[in-house]
Amino acid sequence: MKKIIYLLAWIGLALASCSDESSLPIQPEIPAEPETPKDEPAPEKDYHQLPVLHVEGRYLKNEKGETVNLHGFTQTYSPFFNDNAWTNYDVQSCLSYNKRMVDGIVAAGWKFNFVRMHLDPYWSDDTSKPFVRYEGHERFSETRFRKYLDELFVPMAEYFVSKGMYVVMRPPGVCPNEAPYQGIEVGDSYQQFLLNVWNIVSQHPKVKNNTDIMFELANEPVNIKGTDGAYGSTSDACFANAKIYFQSIVDKIRSHCRNIIWVPGLAYQSQYAGYATHRIEGDNIGFAVHCYPGWYGSDAEKDSGEGIGSSTGGGYESFQRGWDKQVGPVAAIAPIMVTEIDWAPLKYDATWGKSITGEAGGKGFGANFKYIADNAGNVSWLFFTTRSHELAAFKDVPGTEGNYTFLNDPEACPWAMYHWFKEYAEGVTVNGEPERLELMGEQTTRSLQMGGVHYLKVKAVYKDGTSRMVTAEATINSSDEQVLKVEPTGKLVAVAPGNATVTVTYRTTAGNSMQQTLQVTVVSPFVLTEDVFDPSIWEEGTFDETTRTLVTGAWGFGGWKYPGGLDLSGYRRLTVELGNDNECGVSFRLFDKDNYWSKPATYDFGQARSVVVDLQQMKDADGNRVDPSHLYIVGFWSNGGKPIVISSIKLE
Repeated sequence: MKKIIYLLAWIGLALASCSDESSLPIQPEIPAEPETPKDEPAPEKDYHQLPVLHVEGRYLKNEKGETVNLHGFTQTYSPFFNDNAWTNYDVQSCLSYNKRMVDGIVAAGWKFNFVRMHLDPYWSDDTSKPFVRYEGHERFSETRFRKYLDELFVPMAEYFVSKGMYVVMRPPGVCPNEAPYQGIEVGDSYQQFLLNVWNIVSQHPKVKNNTDIMFELANEPVNIKGTDGAYGSTSDACFANAKIYFQSIVDKIRSHCRNIIWVPGLAYQSQYAGYATHRIEGDNIGFAVHCYPGWYGSDAEKDSGEGIGSSTGGGYESFQRGWDKQVGPVAAIAPIMVTEIDWAPLKYDATWGKSITGEAGGKGFGANFKYIADNAGNVSWLFFTTRSHELAAFKDVPGTEGNYTFLNDPEACPWAMYHWFKEYAEGVTVNGEPERLELMGEQTTRSLQMGGVHYLKVKAVYKDGTSRMVTAEATINSSDEQVLKVEPTGKLVAVAPGNATVTVTYRTTAGNSMQQTLQVTVVSPFVLTEDVFDPSIWEEGTFDETTRTLVTGAWGFGGWKYPGGLDLSGYRRLTVELGNDNECGVSFRLFDKDNYWSKPATYDFGQARSVVVDLQQMKDADGNRVDPSHLYIVGFWSNGGKPIVISSIKLE
């Protein structure tokens, strides 16, 4: 993806480096150090300068049992990403430059307590070998990697620790996805490369059991060959093999040391749900996530072709739903570290992500991400930049509207992150007692479709006009959990038709209690209104609620989505009736997986105007049971272009 941008520049750099390599002859590969036999474990040593961290349940904690979320930045050690500040593999110049950048960053007032350190392949590539792909493993030299681990990477890690920052090492380069590869595969050359890298790193005497140093196992796996032989990034078959792939690397590391490990997901580190079933085993393990505008249903800014950005995405709620679906299942069992994230308006062309800070609970990307991370309570994150000098050049001086720069525009990530990280480090300033408590975007009542989800956004408003989101600090209860369940982060899940009162209670720092209530009505799961019925779940369709007429796109699908999971296990059957003849191959389909490309229970209308679904006997095309207790997508498929009049849908 974004790595390809620098391909041509990298090739030129690599070719230029070949002449420099003449002063550094390639030595024969050094055999890997023998592993300590498992029945004779080496005595553990306790190396650290910073407070010892460990993983406990879904949290990163210190020795006092306090939850710790880290906030940091990134450094990489290719001259290309550092204004060509050194050449010819000059270790001392590289160390001098990057240490100066660290000093400048600290002097600028940034409150960082970790760094993501790229063990950049600039140092471990054997440039006498043919170029295969940008940041590939094909030219990896173990000799060079060992040399520069000793001379460059470990000394830089020690320097960061001396400045109060934990270090998260990531291996050289990126996972293969472009030609000649389709992705990664259990037993492939890339897995062997990672096993070799981590075998070396985890045995290094200054890294092994040094709790100041952590490991991010790989950068941006995209697709993996699943147990079914197909490459992908979301299926159960893919995650079955992702567990095998990364478990072997975890086991290799654990045979040497107990450093904290961060496991990547698939799809450029955005898909994790399958790990909840195919659990990575062991202790001191969390998950390394990437997050950019446009991902997880978040807002992004796209180029219209005239240099003017247009917003895409659904604001906060869409972002939260996407996060819950793709990351939520592992965030419920382990800590999360977001090791790539940034944003800025398109006009600056200064970040990978193009969006604005926006407002928590409303439009924009940055503030909504912070809100999601804060509500989760177990998310560490950073400012992803490949150019440390930008951070060192930061001045905490507000810009003026109309004359903003990348560094002082409140809608770009540097200004927002600088002040947020300072709040995390020094504590949030509360301007006295709140004047009132608000439920953002709410009236006194709300209607939810059975199986639907809604997120409350709780805000404390102060007398001076400032406000603060306090959803995670509030207590939220439902008067009837059989009708409406309340889950963490203010998530309301509509369970069954009926009424419930939601009570939100917030206790202020002075000990005063403030309350707000919301009346919620849960209605039928099959509401036929334009604001609920989606005619374009697959391909572009239309729906007229007055005539209840659906027209799907070619081989399209329209119906309902249930992000909370629709539970019809208490019903016997579902009868669906059409108000016109079937002229477009209509079938009614029910999915028990939150994936349109999974296999549904399918009921063809044929020449009839009605179908009856035995909810307890549903099966997919392979004869596997479709579970009525958690349906995620239900609706109508057709070959498209003809009206489908929906007369009625009855549950019994």
